[in-house]
Amino acid sequence: MKLIKSEVKNSVLKSMMKILDKRREEIIAANKKDLDAFTKEDQAMYDRLIVNDKKVDGMIQSVKEVMDQDDPVGKTIEHKKLDTGLDITNKTAPFGNIMIIYESRPDVTIEAAVLAFKANNKIYLKGGKEAINSNQILEECWHEALKENDLEKDWIELLHLDRTKTQEFLKNPPVQLDLIVPRGGERLIAFVKEHATGAVLVSGRGNNFLYVSKNADMEVAKKVMLNAKIDKISGCNALDKVLIDKNLPDFENKVKELYEMFSQNKVNILVDDDVAKILPDAEKIPSEDTWYEEFLAMRIVLGSIDGTNDAIEKINKYSGGHSSVIITKDKEEAATFMEQVDSAAVYHNASTRFTDGGQMGAGAELAISTDKLHHRGPLGLKQLVTNKYYVLGEGHIRE
Repeated sequence: MKLIKSEVKNSVLKSMMKILDKRREEIIAANKKDLDAFTKEDQAMYDRLIVNDKKVDGMIQSVKEVMDQDDPVGKTIEHKKLDTGLDITNKTAPFGNIMIIYESRPDVTIEAAVLAFKANNKIYLKGGKEAINSNQILEECWHEALKENDLEKDWIELLHLDRTKTQEFLKNPPVQLDLIVPRGGERLIAFVKEHATGAVLVSGRGNNFLYVSKNADMEVAKKVMLNAKIDKISGCNALDKVLIDKNLPDFENKVKELYEMFSQNKVNILVDDDVAKILPDAEKIPSEDTWYEEFLAMRIVLGSIDGTNDAIEKINKYSGGHSSVIITKDKEEAATFMEQVDSAAVYHNASTRFTDGGQMGAGAELAISTDKLHHRGPLGLKQLVTNKYYVLGEGHIRE
């Protein structure tokens, strides 16, 4: 992989910011074609598809944030000189070729590409057919920025493949794919994992849980869970399940308060058997499968649980390993929960909506990884490099 100087990469990003602003009306007009062709049955996907002035501003800001960050390539991780005289330096290095497969969101065409490019990787973008017009004009913008700086346009390439051709591309890629990132729902992730021959990093699946401890401040609980649920239902960091400790003082009335709060905010509520005894008119969970489900909709589960240990066990069994919350005034209890819950991000008295590169100070993100190799959580600029050992000798041989 040919290394590009940091100044050149940043010059491309400066050009891109100007081009996005200059072609703003064209981008929004192209997006309107996608919106007009889209059936609104999937409201979450429709919401993710929209590009307006605010979204274009966000794209420009994402490019600026990455431009302002240090180049992650060539950083020394460790250096040592051995007794043998060998001089060994471990440095960061580009992955090489990255492929991201995503649904609906045209801003991923900006965020994924800017991160991959600044980290000196080539990127193959496979967006969904529902965003084809939006993605094509954004690719044109990238190619214009690259051309202005005398770079080949194949650093950033939008793939025009149907499902069958995508399957073949994953099985027999024409180039070496060093990292494949499916960013979307379970069907997309399963499709990529089934057919890919390269390394796959899973991201995008939520099914996030919030546990209301017996030591909870209920005003904090209501404020946090309402934000986590309704702020952006299409986000993978949206809340799906609430577990309420049955040892909470005035448990029954607290459950009724939560039911009333969600009902007033037009959230559809499902309840488990215990909560159904308090709310006999509420809709019951149809099957155990519901506990595994990511809703991406105005829907939530209210369930009861007997203490922190049971909550930890249930979350680790059913959640997507994305984000989990405990609401409690007991810091020791919070520490135990956060240590033992197996999620990429664990929260004490805060909304799951903060599991986001920008909100966590990482800037733009390629995705939110729920895998443990090579990184978990927001995939920002620093996470889009691997490493390489530089070994300096003077005719050394191993005996």
